[in-house]
Amino acid sequence: MAATDHPPTEPLTIPGPPVTLDRREGPYGEVVLRRRGEDFEIIANGTFLMDTSDGRSERLLIDAARQALGTRPHPAVLVGGLGVGFSLAHAAADPAWGRIAVVEREQAIIDWHRQGPLARVSGEALADPRTVLVHDDLVAYVHDSPDTYDALCLDIDNGPGWTVTEGNDSLYSPAGLAACAARLNPGGVLAVWSARPSADFEESLRNAGFSGVRTEEIPVARGVPDVVHLAVRPA
Repeated sequence: MAATDHPPTEPLTIPGPPVTLDRREGPYGEVVLRRRGEDFEIIANGTFLMDTSDGRSERLLIDAARQALGTRPHPAVLVGGLGVGFSLAHAAADPAWGRIAVVEREQAIIDWHRQGPLARVSGEALADPRTVLVHDDLVAYVHDSPDTYDALCLDIDNGPGWTVTEGNDSLYSPAGLAACAARLNPGGVLAVWSARPSADFEESLRNAGFSGVRTEEIPVARGVPDVVHLAVRPA
C-alpha cells in the first residue's frame, strides 16, 4: 500500500425500517414492540414511548433520586413503569437500594420482559430478591396502595404535559401529587422523567407542598434536553 493510500473503511450501517414483533390491543389502547436494527422500541397508542438505544435518562432518573436521599440506608424505591427495563435494571445493579417495586399496567410489556426479547435488559433485575413486579395502573396504585417508599421514580409518559393516555393527566394534578406524597416516607424523593422541561409542573410541585424542587437536564444530540423533575416530601 502506498503511503498516500488510506485503509478501507467499514461501510456505514443504516438500520432499515422497523420490524413489528408484537402488537396488542389492551384496556388502555394499543401497544407495539418493534425492532429497529439492534434496538427495540415501544409504541403506545401511536406515540413513541422509549427504546433501547441509549438509557442515560432512565439511569439518571434513578441516580438523581438516590443522590437526593443522601445517606439514608437501604431506601425503598418505586419504579413506574417498566418500559424497556433500563430504570429497573439500573436500580437493581446498585446494592444501596433496599426494596425495589416496579409497577406496570400493560400485560404485553410484562410479557416482553418475562418471556420476550426485553428479558436481556431486565432478566437479572426481575430475578433479584429485592424486586417486586406489580401489575397495576400506576395512577390507581399511588391512590390505593398502603405501601410507602423513600423514592418514587416515575416514567410512564413523555412528560406531565405529554401523556400517553388521557387518564394519566390526573397523576400530575393536585390530587395525584398528593397521592404521590402519601406514598413517600418523610424526606422521600419524587422523581419524574420528562421529554422537555416544565416550569408549570415545577410550580405544581411547590403548590402540592413539596420542597427542594429542581430539574436536572440530560443533554441530547439535537433539540430540547430530556429532564428529571425532582421534589422532596418535607420531613
